[in-house]
Amino acid sequence: MTSARSSFFAAALADPHAIAVRHPEIFRIDWATRAKVVGTVVVSFGIAAAAVVFLDIEWQRVLTGFTRLGRFVAVMLPPTYGDTDKLVLYLHAMLETIAIAFLGTLLASVLALPFGFLAARNVVAQKLIHFVTRRGLDAIRSVDKLIWALIWINVVGLGPFAGVLAIMTSDFGLFGKLFSEAIEAADQKASEGVVSSGGGHLHRVRFGLLPGVLPVLIGQVLYQMESNTRSATIIGIVGAGGIGAHFQEQIRLNEWQHVAFLTLLMLITVAVIDYVSTKVRFAIIGTDKLNATH
Repeated sequence: MTSARSSFFAAALADPHAIAVRHPEIFRIDWATRAKVVGTVVVSFGIAAAAVVFLDIEWQRVLTGFTRLGRFVAVMLPPTYGDTDKLVLYLHAMLETIAIAFLGTLLASVLALPFGFLAARNVVAQKLIHFVTRRGLDAIRSVDKLIWALIWINVVGLGPFAGVLAIMTSDFGLFGKLFSEAIEAADQKASEGVVSSGGGHLHRVRFGLLPGVLPVLIGQVLYQMESNTRSATIIGIVGAGGIGAHFQEQIRLNEWQHVAFLTLLMLITVAVIDYVSTKVRFAIIGTDKLNATH
């Protein structure tokens, strides 16, 4: 098979016209597909143009805004934190932001795991349960973290606990969808082996599906942890704890050098979390492959 394929490609390189004559269906131009692509591009640009007109965007203001942005950047340099007390305060707020993101992500992933199995078509055959679970997850996921933060602030009051609940609620719907899709896309060979050995439905899920999808689920959780660190900053602006409150305060006081330092601190934190989560993901995938070879 390999030698025949090599001969085919060698002949194609030697005389492409002869190959086109022998296989016209392969080289025939699909005008319908091209028309769809061109139509999609034209419609997309048309919608974008209509949106610009509808929003009444003035390009003079855009150019003026870039000029003001350059002045802001000049004022923000060099970044500084002020005195030592301010530095300690900022570092404590940054640790609080990380804690909010970690607890919110962890709680959301634990709560979403069983609902991910309920929403997966290859686990739950009952259409009503599957439909209700899916639509419930969609409804929760459709509300942004910032809105959930405003809701939970009115329920439990200001502070980091409201931030944890906001991230947990929003990510519960997101993880439920991602987990269910990963479970549906899992290789069914292990599950079939468990069933053929006399295992029941729960055995199939526990020993057939879960070990195969668990590295994927952990990878999704670790990636979302990095994203939630940024989200915890935003929801902190509305009073849900973390470093977001300091961002708002320093912007209000026009302390742009402090804003630049807080931004730099956030960038370093996200970069470190991304580095650690990448190492953990590779370690999990490597361990999974190593176990599969024994």
